[in-house]
Amino acid sequence: MLEVKGLQTSYGASQVLFGMDFSVGEGEVVTLMGRNGMGKTTTIKSVMGMIPSKAGEISFLGKPIRGWPSHRVARAGLGLVPEGRRIFPNLTVRENLVATAANRSSNAEPWDFDKVVELFPRLAERLDNWGNQLSGGEQQMLAIGRALLTNPRLLILDEATEGLAPLIRLEIWRCLEAVRARGQAILVIDKNLDHLLRIADRHFVVEKGQVVWNGTSAEFLAQPDLRTRYMGV
Repeated sequence: MLEVKGLQTSYGASQVLFGMDFSVGEGEVVTLMGRNGMGKTTTIKSVMGMIPSKAGEISFLGKPIRGWPSHRVARAGLGLVPEGRRIFPNLTVRENLVATAANRSSNAEPWDFDKVVELFPRLAERLDNWGNQLSGGEQQMLAIGRALLTNPRLLILDEATEGLAPLIRLEIWRCLEAVRARGQAILVIDKNLDHLLRIADRHFVVEKGQVVWNGTSAEFLAQPDLRTRYMGV
């Protein structure tokens, strides 16, 4: 579904990605793991066309998309839940959800408004509240719901539970498991290894702008040194 090969990205004279290689298959849950500052978010922004990459290949559903503007990438079927949520603060919850709703891929059982508020009952209680009146956890639920209502072929979450209270994190993971059960392909970045290892099919460990290891959860757990070498502070 998504294939990235040899991706290189810089911020001015400072190069961040040095040949990123990873892929996400149909219906898979895949993670990008690693310490802060290793290039995970830059990778997502490069894939989404939010920052220009200078070399490499990005293909989605068999089409090369490197160099496409963000709106075209989104319309192709990639739905992003960005770091920091970035909901519309001056729109209501209802308005945030329906503003970009679409079913461009003609999904036979699409995500719609009712399914999203069923997935996130907290949002159902706050439909007429402004975006900036929500808690951090509610804003994250809203950001996920908004992305789902675009009916993406691939859902991308950058820092899925960052800064959230423990009970809210558990609720977010529960919802992601429910989304996965519908066959949704997901690419996720997060620091909660235990949940990532439980929910994901494959993992790519990123160090200094490159993938230094990839494999399944069982393979990761069989190599305990990976956690200390690439995840520790």
